[in-house]
Amino acid sequence: MIDSRRTLRFYSVLSASVLALALSNFSLAADNWINGRTPDGQPDLQGVWVNKTITPMERPAALADKPFLSADEVTDLENRAAERRANRDENIVIEVGGGGGRFISYNSFWTDPGSTVLSTGQTSLIVDPPSGLAPIRPEAEATRDYNFAHVEEHWTYNTVWDRCITRGIPGSMLPAGYNNAYQILQSPDYVTIKYEMIHDVRIIPLTKDAHIDSKIKLWMGDSIAHWEGETLVVDTTNYNDRGIIASSSAGARLKGVPVSDQLHVVERFTRVSEDTIIWSARITDPVNFTRPFTISMPLTRDGEYTLYEYACHEGNRSVANILSAGKVAEQQQ
Repeated sequence: MIDSRRTLRFYSVLSASVLALALSNFSLAADNWINGRTPDGQPDLQGVWVNKTITPMERPAALADKPFLSADEVTDLENRAAERRANRDENIVIEVGGGGGRFISYNSFWTDPGSTVLSTGQTSLIVDPPSGLAPIRPEAEATRDYNFAHVEEHWTYNTVWDRCITRGIPGSMLPAGYNNAYQILQSPDYVTIKYEMIHDVRIIPLTKDAHIDSKIKLWMGDSIAHWEGETLVVDTTNYNDRGIIASSSAGARLKGVPVSDQLHVVERFTRVSEDTIIWSARITDPVNFTRPFTISMPLTRDGEYTLYEYACHEGNRSVANILSAGKVAEQQQ
């Protein structure tokens, strides 16, 4: 689990009384744990880390004023999630239309969305604002809704994740329905993150002290990094305006919300125990959000996990099928 002193630092946006309650609900690492070092002396973040979870991106309305769960609430949520999975597996044959047509959905064997809440007990991945809700501008929500309503008309209305291009930054770090693994490698001059989903590899320089020319815009932005004590701080700018923040089941209202070329993301990676890294991302985009906001979650080391190739675009027919269905619907009008 998590060292209490480091937890306090990461959740400083919340009140001390709330933090004390959260820490009392969970078993924490011994205060004398010391992180190892790479051969060149950096804090060691290396390994394969996972973040599958049933904790949602945004705080549910029923927990509006509750940033952390009690131990009993954790047990209840995890039991209900297990029941939903069992019911889904028993009812995967879905009847379609009145002609007896049917299709069979995936059962849980083919997905890996997680079965537990985050070890911190937080009620949402968003930890700031204190509401646990993303501060999305109405115009950005309107763009998201328009794109989703017109996915059958043109490929550009489908998200870049659906098109197997990238999940971007910080989207590549967010939980999905499967492939929630990240391999971190370190050398004296670089930190490399290999993402299982969409097969992105991110090579982050430690020796570069300035971003590239502002006229150059990239899908995953331009990242530079430095160490602040035990924390790796990654600063990313120079985005294009064609990406999204979040995708898949953990996205909630953030799923499909666009980003602008003014997006600025500051990530922090701190290893707080043998098996836990706390990752956070401070997101600023004045075009699409009314204020900066922070997503944070623990990453859990899994030495038995194997990352396989995620051959997404090579075999993905979803977008073509969506557009074909749109053409058929258009002809039937």
